[in-house]
Amino acid sequence: MSAKDKRVAVLVADMYQELEFWYPYLRLKEEGASVVAVGPEKREYKSRLGYPVPAELAAAQVRTADFEAVVIPGGYAPDYMRRSPALVSFVREMAQVGKPVAAICHGGWMLCSARVVKGKRVTSVAAIRDDLENAGATWVDEEVVRDGNLITSRVPSDLPAFLRAILAALG
Repeated sequence: MSAKDKRVAVLVADMYQELEFWYPYLRLKEEGASVVAVGPEKREYKSRLGYPVPAELAAAQVRTADFEAVVIPGGYAPDYMRRSPALVSFVREMAQVGKPVAAICHGGWMLCSARVVKGKRVTSVAAIRDDLENAGATWVDEEVVRDGNLITSRVPSDLPAFLRAILAALG
């Protein structure tokens, strides 16, 4: 399993969860992927603890054809991300063309807004279970769930399994 020479977008917005952004971002780089932080706008975003991440691209600048996968970290950032029509469209289009779309924790909110979970088996932090079920998903309590090109996990302690699933999807 290798992400060598694959281009992966990791979404970011204010109030992102630190481990859920940095672990995938750095782990994918370690595997040779070209990893790009993408935000609603091209600017610096801060985590819940104040750690900065500069978005290298704004949502309006990204095209599905330019990426092999997208990772959606949690924290409360997805509530800000889903207010960006361009970011929601990007996630929807990535899912529709069959590219890996990975969401952890509250990242499932973006999957709901992109309307890509109906009929899918997913997991997330328990707090958004109702949101996912109301969007038509079947929610399960497992460390990682892969249903087609959708990859979901619950919390930071699931990150090793989450990244193994992402790398397998890229490889």
